[in-house]
Amino acid sequence: MAPPVQPNRSPSPSQPSGKGEVSDLKLQLRQLAGSRAPGSDDSKRELFKKVISYMTIGIDVSCLFSEMVMCSATSDAVLKKMCYLYVGNYAKGNPDLALLTINFLQKDCRDEDPMIRGLALRSLCSLRVANLVEYLVGPLGSGLKDSNSYVRMVAAIGVLKLYHISAATCIDADFPSLLKSLMLKDPDAQVVANCLIALQEIWNLEAVSSEEASREREALLSKPIIFYLLNRIKEFSEWAQCLVLDLVSKYLPSDSNEIFDMMNLLEDRLQHANSAVVLATIEVFLHLTMSMTDVHQQVYERIKAPLLTLVSTGSSELSYAVLSHLHLLVMRAPMLFSSDYKHFYCQYSQPSYVKKLKLEMLTAVANESNTYEIVTELCEYAANVDVPIARESIRAVGKIALQQYDVNAIVDRLLQFLEMEKDYVTAETLVLVKDLLRKYPQWSHDCIAVVGNISSKNVQEPKAKAALIWMLGEYSQDMSDAPYILESIVDNWEDENSAEVRLHLLTAVLKCFLRRPPETQKALGAALAAGLADPHQDVHDRALFYYRLLQYDVAVAERVVDPPKQAVSVFADTQSSEIKDRIFDEFNSLSVLYQKPSYMFTDKEHRGPFEFSEELGNLSIGAESEEIRVQRYEANDNDLLLSTSEKEENRVTSTNGSAYSAPEYDGSLSLAPAQSQSETAISTHNLPTYAPQGGSSGIDDLLGLGPPASTSSPASPPLKLNVKPVLDPATFQQKWGHLPLSLSQECFITPRGVAALTTPQVLLRHMQGHSIQCIASGGQSPNFKFFFFAQKADQSASFFLVECIINTSSAKAQIKVKADDGASSEAFSSLFRLALSEFGMS
Repeated sequence: MAPPVQPNRSPSPSQPSGKGEVSDLKLQLRQLAGSRAPGSDDSKRELFKKVISYMTIGIDVSCLFSEMVMCSATSDAVLKKMCYLYVGNYAKGNPDLALLTINFLQKDCRDEDPMIRGLALRSLCSLRVANLVEYLVGPLGSGLKDSNSYVRMVAAIGVLKLYHISAATCIDADFPSLLKSLMLKDPDAQVVANCLIALQEIWNLEAVSSEEASREREALLSKPIIFYLLNRIKEFSEWAQCLVLDLVSKYLPSDSNEIFDMMNLLEDRLQHANSAVVLATIEVFLHLTMSMTDVHQQVYERIKAPLLTLVSTGSSELSYAVLSHLHLLVMRAPMLFSSDYKHFYCQYSQPSYVKKLKLEMLTAVANESNTYEIVTELCEYAANVDVPIARESIRAVGKIALQQYDVNAIVDRLLQFLEMEKDYVTAETLVLVKDLLRKYPQWSHDCIAVVGNISSKNVQEPKAKAALIWMLGEYSQDMSDAPYILESIVDNWEDENSAEVRLHLLTAVLKCFLRRPPETQKALGAALAAGLADPHQDVHDRALFYYRLLQYDVAVAERVVDPPKQAVSVFADTQSSEIKDRIFDEFNSLSVLYQKPSYMFTDKEHRGPFEFSEELGNLSIGAESEEIRVQRYEANDNDLLLSTSEKEENRVTSTNGSAYSAPEYDGSLSLAPAQSQSETAISTHNLPTYAPQGGSSGIDDLLGLGPPASTSSPASPPLKLNVKPVLDPATFQQKWGHLPLSLSQECFITPRGVAALTTPQVLLRHMQGHSIQCIASGGQSPNFKFFFFAQKADQSASFFLVECIINTSSAKAQIKVKADDGASSEAFSSLFRLALSEFGMS
């Protein structure tokens, strides 16, 4: 069979048609090098265009370097520009060939055409080859004194490029002083701006090691320089104006007259068409008047109109950036914007991220005079096809109700939402109704009458279902079907995947039992049995707690679980005032858009999740490695050990329960013994023991729980550790690489422990007192990383290895355990977590 005929395709002008294309270009360029025949420049242009196009799409044409340099000997400005572009791209990777360009670039720096001089100087400074810095000093000095402003502008930035290649050469040539003189005397505003940005960057970097540079940096913030720049601000480009305004925002005026002079000079910048200039001007105004309360409020009134104008013009992205800053101001002074609430109404064509900000602002500016109009508008959004916005609008209505504005009408609106028969509307409304009832218990009869008609089967979202269950338990005496609804939910315990729902269900059933015992007895027994068998630790612990509480005294259980209701006056804010003030201090930056201070997304301590290496010898936090301490602890390290014998005698080794065998539920839901390995392997002699009133089996019989299973295994002896284990780092690392991960857990550090953890050594000494040794540690506050090891007392070859990552900001510890004897991992983990919980207590 004949092969298919390939269609004829004409080669793309931007891609080589074969392997010999670059070789052909090289040959043609060599033939044209030095040619002055008529039309040769046109031929060179076509060849140069091909070379640049190949370079642009990533094809390596560095082999043409010599030919391109030879063809650059021409007066054609277009050819020179393309040659400079080529040379700048390949010079750093070919430093030896870059030397060939020095002669013609230095020659072009003396060309009669200022455009050629500037382009040549820019290309010369862009070579980025350290061995060629000596050839830059002369042309840069001449460029700073050139009669043409374009050349001086290029030279100012060229000095900064030289500084980054060789700081010593730049300082020795006294270029910073030349830049300062040029900045204060040059008639061209763009030259002044370039000198300013170069000086700022140079002195900021030099100030770390030089007091003179630090003084020069502070001199930029002197009154003569600031007012010189302000008087010329209209001459600058928009970029340069932002640069100057950023500098001015750091200036501290000497008196109020100086403040008003500066504000008068910048007044017209508030009407500028560029949003960056307007925001930078507002930042200056806010900074200057921070200590003048009355004037500061007047500034808010003055900047309102420019910001609202910018929000309504331009692209959605630009509108969002301006709106984010306006949002920050609204949150700080909502009363000043309460009359402008209609500007924050959402438009159909706006993207979701803009609408979300506007909804937050509508919530903030609501007061007695405008609540009705705002809530009416928000209720319209509840039927929006954009589900996230519909959810946000319902939350906004609830937030306004919690601010005590027109509560009667708002509650009626929320209850109407429950009749819309939309799952997401019902879910959000249930959560809000729960919060409203916590603050306004007097509305319970109206709300419960509507909530009681909602079927739990139609509510699928965990938060909404948890809210519904909370209301069923809290107001079970007012809802005739509450025990039976809760019982049906308990019967479907296994279908509830959310731990939040199960936790609320346990509490709600117990509350209902305390008020209506006969109807809820069966449901409570089933709920406790299912909770004790639940794999989630929190659910298991709560069920166990309720069971023991009922065993001890039902009256005590009622006081603990169902105390008299107290209205919640204030709900916690999601952001602290300190963080809000920090964001305000960083006005006109990404902090406002991210709604978090810059240290949370820039500093090495706040770069997101830990990026620790699994290698023992490379403890790193973020992107930078910290110095590592690796120590070997042997039997003679008595000076580092605490009174171990006393610790062994008095230490409590239980963390979450006693050697308790959960009873079996004699019904449709059977309860297996809930005694886990960790519970059987740890001692509980220090836990208080309560004598149940009326016998231990009374509550079991009442709830339908059978006697403790007779088949439960006897408690195993508590885990004992070798007081002074020995393990060298090499063996530790080998074991860590080969042993499987036994378990991974997260636990909390006590506030005292967080306060005590100033250096890694403090925790090392504490853990040694618990027969747990550290082999490596690293990090600094708030992030620390440790590698611990321990050894079974009766087995010399059985070790436990632990990686512990502690973040003092969140007061959490991430624990990974590997063990030679995996069956003892749970027991050891309990010991380890107990030791951590006692840190800082003594």
